[in-house]
Amino acid sequence: MIRSSELFIFDESFKLIINVMEVISDFQVKPLVGEVYSYGWKIMKKNFLPLFLVILIVGVFGAPVSSMDNDHSAGIILKVFGLAFVLFVLNPIEYGADYIFLRAVRNVKFEVRDIFDGFKNYLNVVLAALLAGSIIVIGFILLIVPGIVFACRLAFVPYLVMDKKLDPVKAIEESWRLTKGFGWRIFGMALLAFPIVIAGLIVLFVGVFVSIIWINAAFATMYQAVLEERGENEAIVEPLNDDLTEQ
Repeated sequence: MIRSSELFIFDESFKLIINVMEVISDFQVKPLVGEVYSYGWKIMKKNFLPLFLVILIVGVFGAPVSSMDNDHSAGIILKVFGLAFVLFVLNPIEYGADYIFLRAVRNVKFEVRDIFDGFKNYLNVVLAALLAGSIIVIGFILLIVPGIVFACRLAFVPYLVMDKKLDPVKAIEESWRLTKGFGWRIFGMALLAFPIVIAGLIVLFVGVFVSIIWINAAFATMYQAVLEERGENEAIVEPLNDDLTEQ
């Protein structure tokens, strides 16, 4: 015999599935530079405080590395330590932040502590960041243009590792496939990011954070818009919240 609590959980689960499907099916943004930045602005306004905190956390963890890069007197040991810190600590946090922005774009509930979700898929995150970063660096060493191409075509790697739980090689391959035909648009987004950041600098401290949040929301929007464009926007149903299952 089905208990009332089980019926309640089933009913709430069904509502959650319907809500997520409606959110994704109502996503009408095209993978165009103007549209994704416009939608990203809306996401930023709707979720400003939690996304501000997310960016602040990333900045706190990244600050020591930035200071090392700017300190020309830093020894080789400190440089190596900085690279290791980026690979093993900062990258998982940045991947978690990217996933939070994607959840915000999908209008799926998130919490700031989700920024550490990259550590739940730690090995794939570290290896994907290492592989993608190495490919981009090699591209810049050979010639500037290949590095730019690789950076644009591998822009979706963090989302694919966190969203689809792909391993590093598959994430690279899938990002290359998804961004085919969209490389110039992603490059255009990167170019537009420069004046946005400059405008943020003009209005000092808060403006910089607004710029960074806006840009991150726009790139997450582009990923979702490309999935929609390619018809690969299968409903992504989040697990039931702990507080829901306890009721």
